[in-house]
Amino acid sequence: MLSLSPTTRLMVAMAAAVSLAAGLSACNGNGYTAVEVADRAVPVRLEDVSSGPSLATIETSGLVAAKDELRLAVKVGGVIKEISVAEGERVSKGQRLAELELTEVRANVEQVRQAHLKTKLDLNRGEKLYAEQVVTLDQLEALHAAEASAAAALKAARFNAGRAVIKAPRDGLIQRRLANAGETVAAGTPILILGADDLGYVVRASLSDRELVQLSGGDQAVIRLDAYPGIQLSGTVSMISAAADPRTGTFPVEIQIADEGRRLASGMVAKMSLTPSSGAETALAYVPISAIVEGNGRRASVYYVIDGRAKRVSVDVAFIDGDRVALSSGPGVGERVITDGALFVADGEAVRVHN
Repeated sequence: MLSLSPTTRLMVAMAAAVSLAAGLSACNGNGYTAVEVADRAVPVRLEDVSSGPSLATIETSGLVAAKDELRLAVKVGGVIKEISVAEGERVSKGQRLAELELTEVRANVEQVRQAHLKTKLDLNRGEKLYAEQVVTLDQLEALHAAEASAAAALKAARFNAGRAVIKAPRDGLIQRRLANAGETVAAGTPILILGADDLGYVVRASLSDRELVQLSGGDQAVIRLDAYPGIQLSGTVSMISAAADPRTGTFPVEIQIADEGRRLASGMVAKMSLTPSSGAETALAYVPISAIVEGNGRRASVYYVIDGRAKRVSVDVAFIDGDRVALSSGPGVGERVITDGALFVADGEAVRVHN
């Protein structure tokens, strides 16, 4: 998103204000023109100075994602026999999602079982021979160790065979299929990505260090999705990274979405306005951007109306927030400043207030 400096934005606002004031002047009942402004009372409008937070709203964008994305894999390698779900399909906990060809897996289990059976027979024979003092205690203990090792190998083989089938660990939505039936995969290779439902969806975004330090967990957000034009969703800051992404130098954050029953999917584009709660601890005076004249960096001016005449006052601009300007010095909350017509008056000039 293109970011304008405060000076540039003030210049744009002043140009817009010229257009508004010109229309006001041309349409008043006395038919004033720009030429007559010099020796006639200038028509103006006033607006109240309001109060607002001392920190600007943070505008950023990000991508929607399931809060908890699970990469589902098989425990052993082999050929995929079947994947029974498609991307975007909703699944239930315990549902069978994919499985390997089990011929080789079962053969391995049988091989390990036979090896374990042999060690058991050897151990039984060894115990009889030890009772007859044919073998030593060390030899008997070696047979016990061999049987225990074979039993453990059989337990592991059976466990792995059970993991040659993938079942949904939780309710959710299949985000991606990473393989297809007939492909050979290594042990631990992800086949499916499941977005679990129970923790909902978040927007993942990145902020600069100056923005990051303003935020706290639980701060409020307004979320706008391209998929739902004109609709605003609410959210809260649920995660703030303690370290920058080494590739970008920015800091990842997550905003938990209150979806209000709307269908969400990973990859949706979101635009967000984040409101730092720390900004509410102190307040600044806010004026409409059309009230600002003669902007130069952080310095500018506004006009009051005193006894029917314009009175120019210098102000310090803290930041621009949408169509309002926060001031670090200048008029107080509740005072009134000229908006429309501000660019057509001079200090001490007669003005006529239009409601």
